[in-house]
Amino acid sequence: MNDLIGLTARAAVDLLRRGEVSPLELIDAAVQRIEATDGQVNALPTLCTDRAREHASRIMATATAQDEKPSLLAGLPIAVKDLNDVAGVRTTYGSPIFADHVPDRSDILVETLETNGAIVLAKANAPEFGHGANTFNEVFGKTRNPWNTAMTCGGSSGGSAVALATGQVWLATGSDLGCSVRTPAAFCSIVGLRPSPGRVARGPTRVPYDNLWVQGPMARTVADTALMLDAMAGAHSADPLSL
Repeated sequence: MNDLIGLTARAAVDLLRRGEVSPLELIDAAVQRIEATDGQVNALPTLCTDRAREHASRIMATATAQDEKPSLLAGLPIAVKDLNDVAGVRTTYGSPIFADHVPDRSDILVETLETNGAIVLAKANAPEFGHGANTFNEVFGKTRNPWNTAMTCGGSSGGSAVALATGQVWLATGSDLGCSVRTPAAFCSIVGLRPSPGRVARGPTRVPYDNLWVQGPMARTVADTALMLDAMAGAHSADPLSL
């Protein structure tokens, strides 16, 4: 299991594509690592393991039945920032107001990633409504820097950065208005990219023409970050700014 966690995302996807490892095996490896490390750093407070395993089983059954070409991520488990709705999974936005909120549908980013073969395994901690350069809230508490738990991991995509740095997942989502992807990436020694507005479709949102905040990929290497961006990018009819 530790060998699987140590793989780059690109290497893990290559094994998935060749049938040498299954999405279920990667889920088990990630859950084992989360259980071993998250008590110290509090990066992924919400797991959706059953949903992930059901999704993995569907991917495997479809590939077998239809002999389809593997999707871009081919069943790779990922973490999603707790500002993004995931259907049927507790999504709090880091706020006590939404502490028990379970959305009926996923947002565009999550739908795009799942269409491209991602399996959502966990929600990554974030400050309330993503406001702040430190990752803490009244729902889940503080997320700590994995290199020194007395220090901040940065924010607001701190949970995603810490999950990657500790080897809990291979890829994770972030969002960025004022360095919310870039600061935690720097503080945790991983890679985060703020794409150009419109590169990654957003929504539903009450401010569809706001071009200040974007959603971007986070990973352990530059090449993995590029893979994640490929899986996130694209036009969507509900986002008038999407490219």
